[in-house]
Amino acid sequence: MPVYVYETLDGLEQFEAVQSMKEAPLETHPESGKAVRRVFLPPNLGLKHTAGREKNLMSNESVEKNGFTKYEKDKVTGKYNKVAGKQGPDQLAP
Repeated sequence: MPVYVYETLDGLEQFEAVQSMKEAPLETHPESGKAVRRVFLPPNLGLKHTAGREKNLMSNESVEKNGFTKYEKDKVTGKYNKVAGKQGPDQLAP
């Protein structure tokens, strides 16, 4: 069951409550009886996302191994040159 965070309307106290998603949000603090509101927090996703892993996934070897083609823009000419992959032209016009 999900854990929800609530705070009193005066903002002085926060607490957690384990509730079913079907239950209505709490309106009062279970111990003090003060009026409360639910605090919305960003979800905690258990993804293995790091800068190093992303860099590894976008490496030329990984891109080519997975059947994709990667182009990089030449800063001088403005054309895109193929740096990884087997399909497609060697250069693309901007």
